[in-house]
Amino acid sequence: MSVWDDLVGQTRVEEQLAAAARDADARVTAHAAGEPDPEASRMTHAWLFTGPPGSGRATAARAFAAALQCVSPDRALGGAPGCGFCDGCHTTLVGTHADVEIIRTDLLSIGVKETRELVRRAQLSPAGGRWQVIVLEDADRLTEGAGNVLLKAVEEPAPRTVWLLCAPSLEDVLPTIRSRCRHLTLRTPPVEAVADVLVRRDGIEPEMAQAVARATQGHIDRARRLATDERARARRSVVLKLPLRVDDIGGCLRAAQELVDAAAEDAKQAAEEVDVKETDELKTALGASQGGRMPRGTAGAMKELEERQKRRRTRTQRDSLDLALTDLTGFYRDVLALQLRSRSALANTDVRDAIERIARATTPERTLRRIEAVLACRQALDRNVAPLLAVEAMTMELRG
Repeated sequence: MSVWDDLVGQTRVEEQLAAAARDADARVTAHAAGEPDPEASRMTHAWLFTGPPGSGRATAARAFAAALQCVSPDRALGGAPGCGFCDGCHTTLVGTHADVEIIRTDLLSIGVKETRELVRRAQLSPAGGRWQVIVLEDADRLTEGAGNVLLKAVEEPAPRTVWLLCAPSLEDVLPTIRSRCRHLTLRTPPVEAVADVLVRRDGIEPEMAQAVARATQGHIDRARRLATDERARARRSVVLKLPLRVDDIGGCLRAAQELVDAAAEDAKQAAEEVDVKETDELKTALGASQGGRMPRGTAGAMKELEERQKRRRTRTQRDSLDLALTDLTGFYRDVLALQLRSRSALANTDVRDAIERIARATTPERTLRRIEAVLACRQALDRNVAPLLAVEAMTMELRG
């Protein structure tokens, strides 16, 4: 098992990263022997991984980080870095390597304060590994100020530091940053490849694996969740019934309210356990008495934690809504495929009757306008429009 095994359907990217990892290994080996760096190296100090959701951007970045830290003795015999078994590979993949910092946020953005701490970390020499690696999984969430802070570090990198940035597209990253990175584009994995991984890695029945891979259109994390979580399947079923419920204004408003309420409930359930644990840990750290009274001067720390938890709930609610809107887009995509007599396989075969019913009742032009309405709703949510207003506007546009 190598570090690349979880990178599904990305053969070209895997080849490029493996070649860069070999050159990086040669550079470190030459440096240790007091020799000059090899010429024409494919290794560089900053990388930008882009691709649609589910393509495996973060997976590719973590795999590359592991290959850079590989200490397998097989390398001396011509083996490629990234064995997946040595201490360097294993600790990187599980997130405990001292010289690999993996940054992911459950908030709406990454600010200047957090970015400055990363830049400070990037200036350090590796403590025990071969490289100091910073994996920023949500580079698209950097604020403008944070991006400017990061730019300085990318422009003038430390000799043994590597930045691995992940974002949906080039446009989500400041032009000044992306121009200093080597760019790799990942594609949506084929349905067959995702189904195969679910069967081999997760022990999911082949029929179920094929169905969820097709339903999520190659998004491996969503496919895994859909196959293993009954609640996720129930929520998807409710979303796919929405197109049949928006025949009148009352139905539109009720459907919008239910969609927003379901997303809020998801956020509440996800936050409850984490919030309680975080609050208890902070109170203990601040020296709260057994009766729960807080020492003087600690109110600011508690308020900061509450604000962070509030922002996290907002992000979770938006993510849940975005997932529902993605399923809705897939539904209308299937409608359009039938109307245009496309040979493309339907993603939502479990609701084929509803898809055929709407396809017969409307025109391709109307279906395209409905898809545009869903996309407009997603954009409105990105601009911080109130969720209920954005979803109500969408359901009114979906009305038959």
